[in-house]
Amino acid sequence: QVQLVESGGGLVQAGGSLRLSCAASGRPFSTYNMGWFRQAPGKEREFVAAISWSGVTTTYADSVKGRFTISRDNAKNTLYLQMNSLKPEDTAVYYCATGTRIVLTTRVADFGSWGQGTQVTVSS
Repeated sequence: QVQLVESGGGLVQAGGSLRLSCAASGRPFSTYNMGWFRQAPGKEREFVAAISWSGVTTTYADSVKGRFTISRDNAKNTLYLQMNSLKPEDTAVYYCATGTRIVLTTRVADFGSWGQGTQVTVSS
C-alpha cells in the first residue's frame, strides 16, 4: 500500500498558476503509474492527468490539455501537477492516486490508493 499526501492547493485568480505536489510513502513509488483527479461540489470525480511509472508517457483530459502539466520525480517519491491559465471551472478538490493497471488509463476505477485531496479555488 502507498500513502499519498497532496499539497499546494489554494485560492488564485483566473489566469493564475498553482503547482500541486503529491508525496508518496510506503511501497516503491517508481513502480506505479500515477494520476490526478478532481471533484467539484455536486459532481463526480473526474480524470485530469496521468503519467506512466517512468514518466515517459502522459495523458490529459481535453479540458486541461495545454494548460496543465503532470510530472514526477521518482528519486523524491513525488508527483506534480503544474496548473497554468487557471479558470473558475477548475475549482475542485484535487486528488492524486496510484494506478492499478500496467497500461496507463484514465478511469477512476483503475486507480487504487488515494490521497486526502487539496482544495483549489479559482476566482473570476
